[in-house]
Amino acid sequence: MDGIVQWVIARAASVAAEPRDTDELRLQKTMLVTASAMFIVAGAIWGLAYFALGEYLAGSIPFGYAVFSTLSVLAFARLRHYHLFRFTQLLLILLLPFLLQLTLGGFINSSAVILWSIICPVGALVFGGPRSAVRWFLAYVALVVLSGWLEANLRASNHLRPELIILFFVMNIAAISAILFAILAFFISQKDYAFKLLALEQEKSENLLLNILPKEIAPILKNHPGTIAEHYDGASILCADIVNFTPWSVELPPKEMVEMLNEIFSYFDSLLDQYGVGKIRTIGDNYMAASGVPTPRPDHAQALARMALDMSAYIQSRPPRNGKRLDFRIGINSGPVIAGVIGKRKFVYDLWGDPVNTASRMESNGAPGKIQTTRDTYELIKEEFVCAPRGRIAIKGKGEMETWYLTGIKHT
Repeated sequence: MDGIVQWVIARAASVAAEPRDTDELRLQKTMLVTASAMFIVAGAIWGLAYFALGEYLAGSIPFGYAVFSTLSVLAFARLRHYHLFRFTQLLLILLLPFLLQLTLGGFINSSAVILWSIICPVGALVFGGPRSAVRWFLAYVALVVLSGWLEANLRASNHLRPELIILFFVMNIAAISAILFAILAFFISQKDYAFKLLALEQEKSENLLLNILPKEIAPILKNHPGTIAEHYDGASILCADIVNFTPWSVELPPKEMVEMLNEIFSYFDSLLDQYGVGKIRTIGDNYMAASGVPTPRPDHAQALARMALDMSAYIQSRPPRNGKRLDFRIGINSGPVIAGVIGKRKFVYDLWGDPVNTASRMESNGAPGKIQTTRDTYELIKEEFVCAPRGRIAIKGKGEMETWYLTGIKHT
C-alpha cells in the first residue's frame, strides 16, 4: 500500500512541479494533484454504488465529478495553470455534495452528504491561504443554509433503505472526520518541521553573530538595536603581525597563503576561551585581541600575557617553510578604553583610545619573535612574569617610551 501511495505522489509531483517553483508551491501542487486523484477514484466508486442502489441521477453526480475532475487534472498537466486548476477543484468539491444532497432528498435522506463540502474551504486554507479560505467557507455556509431552505420542497424518500442511510451517515461522518484529522496532523507536522528548521537557522545565525561579536554583546544588539558603547577603566590589548608578510604572500600560492593564515589564526582563536580573552578583529595578517572587555576582570593583563606566550610558543614550534621560519611581532598595552559596536551592515565590536594605538605601536616597533609591552602592562604583570627591559625607544606619535620584552612566567 505504501508503494502505491509513493507512486501516486511521485506521479503527481511529475505532473505538477516546475523548475522555477518554490518548495512550498511545489508541495502545494503535488498535494492537490494527489488529493484530486484520490477523490476521482472515490467519486467513481461512490457513483457506481448509487447506480447499484437504483439512484441513477444521484450516481451520475459523483461519477460526473470524477470525469470533470480528470479533465481538470489533464488540462493542468498540459497548460500548467495552477490557479485555474485549484479554483476548478475547489468548486467541484463544493458543489458536488450540495447537488447530491438535493437529488437524494435533503439532509436525512442523503445522510448529510453536504458535510463533504467542508473540504472545500479547508482545502482553500491549505492551497490558497486564509483570505481565499474565508470566501470559500462563506460559500459553504450559504449552500448549507440554502439546503435547509429547500428541504421542504425536496423528495420525501429515495431508493435507499433506512439501514443504508444510517450506514452512509456513519461513513460520511467517519470519512470527513478522518480527512480533517489528517489535514490537521499534516499541519502540525509541518509546523514542527518548520520550527525545527527555524531553530537550526537561529542557531546558525547565533553562531555567526558570536563569531563577530562577544557573547555578552550579541544579545544586547539583538534585543536593543542602537548605539552600544561602554567605558572600561582597565583593559589590555594585544596586536600580532607577521614579519615580512609581503614576501611570504608573493612566494606562496594564494590558496597556501590563506590556508596558512587560517591555521595560525584558528589556533589563536582556540586560546580565547582558554584564557577568557576576546577577539577584536583580523585584518590581513594582523590579529587583535583584548582582555577585560566587555566583561571587566582584575587580571586582564595577566590573562593576555599568558595567551601571548602560548601564541609565541606555537609560532616558534612551526617547521620552516621554503627554508624560512615564520615570525610574529606581538605588542601588548594596558589602560582605559572605550568599546562598542559600529556599523549597520557589517558591524564590528571595536576598541578606541590611546592604549589601543599604543598596543599597535608596540607591535610595529617590536622585534621578530618578541612580545613587547609598555610600562602600563609591565607594572601589572611584573610580579608573575619574566620581563626583560628593552630600554627607551622612539614611538611614532608618542616620543620615547620605556618598553619590556615578555619572556616567560616566573616559577616559585
